[in-house]
Amino acid sequence: MGADWLLVFGAGLVGLCFGSFLNVCILRLPHDQSLLKPPSTCPQCKRRIEWRDNIPVLSWLLLKGKCRHCGKRISRQYPIIEALVGLVWASAVLWLGPTLHALAAAVLGTILLGIAITDARHYLIPDEFTWGGLVLGLLLSLGGGVPGFLQAVLGAGAGLALLSAVAVIGRWVFKEEAMGGGDIKMMAMVGSFVGWKGVLLTIFAGALLGTLIFVPLSFKKKKLVPFGVFLAVGAAVTFLFRDTVIDWYLRFIRGS
Repeated sequence: MGADWLLVFGAGLVGLCFGSFLNVCILRLPHDQSLLKPPSTCPQCKRRIEWRDNIPVLSWLLLKGKCRHCGKRISRQYPIIEALVGLVWASAVLWLGPTLHALAAAVLGTILLGIAITDARHYLIPDEFTWGGLVLGLLLSLGGGVPGFLQAVLGAGAGLALLSAVAVIGRWVFKEEAMGGGDIKMMAMVGSFVGWKGVLLTIFAGALLGTLIFVPLSFKKKKLVPFGVFLAVGAAVTFLFRDTVIDWYLRFIRGS
């Protein structure tokens, strides 16, 4: 049992590091900035952040949320994102064990978090999340052999095709863009992780959440709907509970 918790702890540490990198992606990708240059710097004084001040969560706490050089506040986003990703990775191993499935869950969860925050802020889903995630999803599917890879390819194709169809129909009906290109590419990525059945469930869950939560507000304030946020939540639920939900639905329509 101790070894198991050691693996969970190790996964959490790895997640903290990926959370730190995700912060960089969230801040730089919407502005087409390099993820490598310049190195991490204080947003206020532009001084380079030393390694000792760049330890996920811990450095922020030790510095009391302030820059060592200029004393200006450092956004709480940094430790929050780092902690969330660390929790995702630790939870994946705790729930699914040290398996390839757990790795897929952690990777997908990290990407979905980045997509949700970026889309909510900028109404934008960077290609690095979608196309990069698609490649990772296909590579991870190889662990299931040829059947696993084919399922991932079919899922990616289904996600791309379905959202493209929604975009075309929406443009024809509403005479304006009804679906962003980022959402379409996102569903191709999601499909590589959850398969074609998971794509259907993700779109349904995302549409339901978007309708119940955001659409009423958009009518009042005329805001755009960051659909990627709701698709991200739907994809996370689908990855974790796809088989349970599908089994319940089939039993429901059969009346058993």
